[in-house]
Amino acid sequence: MSKFMVAGFVQMETIVKVDGFPLSYKQFESIPDIINTSIGGAGFNEAMALKWLGNDVDFMSMVSRHMSNAQIEAYLKINEVDLSTEYVLPLLDGMPTSVILYSKGKKQTFEDVKDIRHVDYDVKLLESHIQDKDMVLISNCNFCRPIIALAKKYNKPLALNVRSMRAEKIVNKEDFLKAADILYISDDDIEEDPYDCIKSCKEKYDPEIVIMGVGENGVIIYTREDNSFIDYKPVQTNEIVNTIGAGNALFSSFLHYYVKTKNPREAIKNALLFASYKIGFVGTSNGFMTEEQIQHWKKLIWG
Repeated sequence: MSKFMVAGFVQMETIVKVDGFPLSYKQFESIPDIINTSIGGAGFNEAMALKWLGNDVDFMSMVSRHMSNAQIEAYLKINEVDLSTEYVLPLLDGMPTSVILYSKGKKQTFEDVKDIRHVDYDVKLLESHIQDKDMVLISNCNFCRPIIALAKKYNKPLALNVRSMRAEKIVNKEDFLKAADILYISDDDIEEDPYDCIKSCKEKYDPEIVIMGVGENGVIIYTREDNSFIDYKPVQTNEIVNTIGAGNALFSSFLHYYVKTKNPREAIKNALLFASYKIGFVGTSNGFMTEEQIQHWKKLIWG
């Protein structure tokens, strides 16, 4: 069992299946089974996945003062995940919320993070829980910023899930990117060739590993140890229902296996399997494989 600290968003998510983009205006529609509302957020999804795979996880986040942790605990119980909400602190004026429209592989996201950008997390709590961890996984949100110095102080490997690498977005993320040992990047809105983006990250920030999700083309992984760039095609274990949350699933499962084996190539194969199963489900924080299922599919596909 590995020990992780995960710090990032938990939010209410409403996912709506639509016919296509742009949306045609209709005043009212009543259609069964197109709307899914649940608890999600990158940090929460990653913490759930890591816990599902058998890790010891401290999840550090913030919610609205008006939201009871019992609501999150009830959701976790339904999904059979024993993740503690002890460090999910009720400090915000409102609950971060997103609405995601999706159709045929495309998505449009509306997000309202309320006041989370301006509220600080308890640094003493972060410091007391980082010291025994094997890996620290953070999002590039403001309340995670103190973790950068703490990871350096206690010599803890730092993994970062980067939501966007567009020039106007990374201007306030430079400290996160420079500190990260392992980066996950989505190609959703990059402005250059994926390989060029990874090479730029390599040269500017010198990470140990960069993983880029490239949608239906799979992933590209760079490792500093042997200066290699390898692309892995996606695998199929489940019918594709919704790809939202696939990146969170892939990154967290990669970290699980990387901490366990120190082998990035084996870890990424397992992560591809984990993510391929997850996209057979609508919500971003459900549809996780067990280690036994991963090994079964690994033997079927790669022998």
